[in-house]
Amino acid sequence: MKIAQLKRFLAVAEELHFPRAAESLGIPLASLYTSIDKLEEEVGAPLFTRDSGPTRLTKAGILLVPEAHARIKAAPEATDDKPAAPKGGKAKASKGKGRAPAVKGQPKPFKKRQGR
Repeated sequence: MKIAQLKRFLAVAEELHFPRAAESLGIPLASLYTSIDKLEEEVGAPLFTRDSGPTRLTKAGILLVPEAHARIKAAPEATDDKPAAPKGGKAKASKGKGRAPAVKGQPKPFKKRQGR
């Protein structure tokens, strides 16, 4: 189980409302549904009742809540620090002077034709 999926599961378990949970997490609703579906597939049982009534936790969902809290606490803190990029710029091959810009009214300089 991924920590991100467990965090999303706990957000829905606390709110018991998918759109509010998605808004509080700052993610699209479809992404939340997908991650919950993947978690349910991994667990092997539905975690929420999604009928016409209000959203409720199933027995499997109730059992998963304390385990999710424990796994999130045990997980190492995520660091947003990216490894430092090496100093200096990219090395570029010297290509000479290149072609002079075309001046309006003057013909373009011709490239010497390669002999046979």
